[in-house]
Amino acid sequence: MMAVMTDFATILDTPGVEEVSELRGRVGFMAYHGGHLEWMTDVIAHRAAERSEASFYAVIQPEGMKEHFPSTTVDRTHSSALADFLDHVDIVITVHGFGRRGMFGSLLLGGQNRVFAEHVGTALRGHLPAYNVITDVDAIPRQLRGMHERNPVNVPRQQGVQIELPPRVRGASSPLWWDWEGPGLTPHTERLIDGLAHAATTWKP
Repeated sequence: MMAVMTDFATILDTPGVEEVSELRGRVGFMAYHGGHLEWMTDVIAHRAAERSEASFYAVIQPEGMKEHFPSTTVDRTHSSALADFLDHVDIVITVHGFGRRGMFGSLLLGGQNRVFAEHVGTALRGHLPAYNVITDVDAIPRQLRGMHERNPVNVPRQQGVQIELPPRVRGASSPLWWDWEGPGLTPHTERLIDGLAHAATTWKP
């Protein structure tokens, strides 16, 4: 099913869509393209938040729904849960999924806080040495850089980093895992979550 374009407010009003917010630490994880839109992004963000005692916000689309909306429409005025989350955290890691030919082994780290992006990138390189973790903004496709001021990754006090994950590291729709039966998540996904949690717990503003 092809993704169609809509907006954040419409998504929140759609039956079956789940909005989740858990306020803990001042580092936050977001996955507002979660559920069946960008598969596994909410699971990865949630588990990383739990392991690092960070805060968590997600919008989860149910099975059969795959409606894309621009990050610039994710506005606090449409959700009190989102507003509370953005007021609570100092810095965020937003988790997205992407798929581009020639980049199936690449993790793209955008967002306006470039010091934090380098910190997260270092943590991920240590946990996922087989992947190309890209923190040079100029090397990231323009549409995936997450630099717009209205993008939620740039709204908290210290902004944050937007991570674009290919299917392979999410364990989703990748030939690498065609025969994976578990238990649990794929090894690469587990190491990704550990790397994100490590980045969150070792961050010193």
